[in-house]
Amino acid sequence: METVELKVEMVGMHCERRIRKSLSKIKGIEKVDVDVSTQKVVVTGYVHRNRVLKALRRSGLKADFWCTQNEFLLNAYASGSYGNFRMNHFSFF
Repeated sequence: METVELKVEMVGMHCERRIRKSLSKIKGIEKVDVDVSTQKVVVTGYVHRNRVLKALRRSGLKADFWCTQNEFLLNAYASGSYGNFRMNHFSFF
């Protein structure tokens, strides 16, 4: 059993149905969790991670694998300290 975490750009609640519909065609998927607020999709099952990514991209959604940088930025944005990031003396926000 494998767990695939993806960052999918979602505009509204209709995107959740679109994600579930595109992933329902793949055999081996046990469970799909969609979190619209964090734009995170977690797929659990017996399926290769590239097949899941390919299915989402074929349906017209902008998707990529979830990385730890996404967690860091999400937590910083939620805490309100995103204005204090400085890397190499450049302010990004």
